[in-house]
Amino acid sequence: MVNIEPTGQYSRRIWFLIEWFLGKELKDIPNLTKKSYVNVIDTNLQYAVRGIKSARHSVINNLSGTIDFCPLIRKTTKLEQYIAENISAKKNEYLKGIRKSILLRASAFLLLKDSKASFSIEGESPKSKRAARWGKAIGQAGMKDLSHEEFVRLQQIVIENPRFLEMGYRKKSGFIGDRDSDTFSPIPDHFSAKHTDLNQLMSGLIVTNTILLNDETDAVLAAAVIAFGFVFIHPFVDGNGRIHRYLIQHVLAKKQFSQQGLIFPVSASMLNHIEDYQKVLENHSTPLLDFIEWEETSDHNVEVTNDTIDYYKYFDATEQAEFLYDCVKDTIDNIIPEEVNYLIKYEEFKSYIDNTFEMPDDMVSLLVRFLEQNNGKISKRAKKKEFEALDENEVENIEENYRLIFNS
Repeated sequence: MVNIEPTGQYSRRIWFLIEWFLGKELKDIPNLTKKSYVNVIDTNLQYAVRGIKSARHSVINNLSGTIDFCPLIRKTTKLEQYIAENISAKKNEYLKGIRKSILLRASAFLLLKDSKASFSIEGESPKSKRAARWGKAIGQAGMKDLSHEEFVRLQQIVIENPRFLEMGYRKKSGFIGDRDSDTFSPIPDHFSAKHTDLNQLMSGLIVTNTILLNDETDAVLAAAVIAFGFVFIHPFVDGNGRIHRYLIQHVLAKKQFSQQGLIFPVSASMLNHIEDYQKVLENHSTPLLDFIEWEETSDHNVEVTNDTIDYYKYFDATEQAEFLYDCVKDTIDNIIPEEVNYLIKYEEFKSYIDNTFEMPDDMVSLLVRFLEQNNGKISKRAKKKEFEALDENEVENIEENYRLIFNS
């Protein structure tokens, strides 16, 4: 085909892609000379990077990845509207008007909120110490570059007790799904990448991450490619989901999407839209079930028997990108403002309590919690125990001020 029409733009693209996949030049086809360059990816249809010129084919390789990992995202009306809206700049403009003390407290609250939400998505209710430890890791997102060693370090933070797990990249196949109640046989909903493919896939993901960070690629699109690519590969026995959501924070931080030092609690929005989240994951995994051949192993695991690496290298990440942008928009419009608004009201109420009663900070926190739990009233039990020092007039005054401040 190339010999018949060596200068055609489609011939050149196909020629380039064949040699890109093979990793070597086709024989008996000379380099092109004096021909204007065309992009490999049509940027009217898909998102791409700036690209590197390939003189041999007279094309610009603007693929947003490497041969080992290169998901693509189609241009859709929704994504184009989100990008044009420049919601990151609007968020930063909103945060400029908030007092620094409020922002610092909001950051701490949102950090813990995101950590707890990430565990809740996995169906876990971690102890506060464990959630705080993972929250601390999230707070450091973007500080370390991704590497094989960094992924292992993150898993070690996620898994509190590794006694019953083989840590590091899997040494055998894996799946997500259910088991037959009688035979304990696997009923897969998603097949993890074959363990023999993990080093190649994860190396490709790490390099692609660097490519996207060094390019002008939209931050949310880059985060969708890396984070969802990771969770589809599922390189670990456990901890994949939380690291997947950490990667969103990592890419957004590296791309300076959040410039105010405020953690971006996108996991909280994902938890609020858990059914949509599960659907986005299933819409990728379910169609692939028909193309993966497997056998049950003696320990009731799965053994994938055909070549599946391309399903994890190259996939359409459009739906995942749209979902992530929905969550980012929700976080900016609702979750962050709600937290900041609450803290502003809390400080106002605390100031009133401090000026009137000189109550210790811990007791103010307890008072607010009781009022929240009891519809703005101090319960009879609390009046007799924790707040027995208050008389009835003082209790009524506190309840009235609580309503005025928090219901405004």
